[in-house]
Amino acid sequence: MFEKVLIANRGEVALRIHRACREMGIKTVAVHSEADANAMHVRLADEAVCIGPARSADSYLNKSAIISAALITGADAIHPGFGFLSENADFAEMVESHGITFIGPTAGQMRLMGDKITARKAAEEAGLPVTPGSPALESVEHAKEWANKIGYPIIIKAKDGGGGKGMKIAFNDDEIGEAFTMAKAEAKASFPSDVVYMEKYLQKPRHIEMQVLADKYGNVVHLGERDCSIQRNNQKVIEETPSPALNQQQREEIGNIVRNAIAKIGYTNAGTLEFLFEDGRFYFMEMNTRLQVEHPITEAVTGIDIVREQIRIASGAQLGYTQDDITFSGHAIECRINAEDPETFAPCPGKITEWHAPGGLGVRVDSEIYSGYTIPPFYDSMIAKLIVSGKTRNAALMRLRRALEEFVIDGVKTTIPLQQEIISQAEFIDGQYNIHWLENFMAKKAAEKAAEKK
Repeated sequence: MFEKVLIANRGEVALRIHRACREMGIKTVAVHSEADANAMHVRLADEAVCIGPARSADSYLNKSAIISAALITGADAIHPGFGFLSENADFAEMVESHGITFIGPTAGQMRLMGDKITARKAAEEAGLPVTPGSPALESVEHAKEWANKIGYPIIIKAKDGGGGKGMKIAFNDDEIGEAFTMAKAEAKASFPSDVVYMEKYLQKPRHIEMQVLADKYGNVVHLGERDCSIQRNNQKVIEETPSPALNQQQREEIGNIVRNAIAKIGYTNAGTLEFLFEDGRFYFMEMNTRLQVEHPITEAVTGIDIVREQIRIASGAQLGYTQDDITFSGHAIECRINAEDPETFAPCPGKITEWHAPGGLGVRVDSEIYSGYTIPPFYDSMIAKLIVSGKTRNAALMRLRRALEEFVIDGVKTTIPLQQEIISQAEFIDGQYNIHWLENFMAKKAAEKAAEKK
């Protein structure tokens, strides 16, 4: 087992990794920007190293500075968390070349599954159901040709995309030129490559993802599905497990398909396969070769510490259990608490004047916020995750309602009022929602407000 792990991240995930390491008797090294000198993970880690100014490019994305920090402190492994360099194959390669273990899949596996075009091909070959799609698109005419083969509506996506960037929808030939041009421009501005491709656009799907763990000896398990359909601009807001949209047969079917695919690909460590689910059918979208933000709800229903398993697998340990050993108990829901205006979603950095996290049975809060902490304006606006669990979905919903009422964050605006509103809606209570539900709900609210002003 590792003696010392460097955590190449910030915020709640850095604290989450620190906690897992300490419970395993592993020392931790926190790296931080100048803006994060007072962050909780920095205060709790055994050692801390400042790796640069506030700007991510000069700190959390600075590969050389992070590896230098690991070498100086004698860390024998690096955990990248999520975001930043977590899916950067070049970084993983650099880490390993310096004799340090990268806690995650290999660089080759990341390249295979990180490129959405090669990932689609690998998924097809591994037996995963995929959405009808195209190869890399070379021009508007090429895009039109493929759109007519697939059938409208279609969505054009950046090959290296994520977070909703570089994605444009077209419903006919008149719209495809603009969709192609805009997707390509966004891809060029946001990602290493401006290459785009096309998929059939499903109009009312659920977003279902499957969590997997795989060791270096060919053992693979899945930890069930998560429903991440409550989202805006392709950013998740609330997630739950199990999905209210699936029956047990569908759950077992996609779980077996995923396990077999991961084994064929030869993937190792933790990963998540994302699907669209519509009319009883699954369509593979992409694979995230890292820890997911929403992993705690899976931990709540399985009792498996996913970060601990990542560390164990990277150290060379076997899983130590089979699929038959995994049991699923109850229901869990997560709210991502962002420091944002709940109506406009404008970021709201600033000083936390009062902080009270909810507690009680079945309530977990992942956050490094504390009273007096100043949220810096340089990074993602997520400041906490509220995770609740109960024996049934209704019990979890009631507990979530209570926990959100109990949550106190003063000094900045947060998304808590919106999440309270969402979980009180009949469609959410009944589990009758899709990936467009929240945006439609917000548009309806805005229209009603505009009508009132008239």
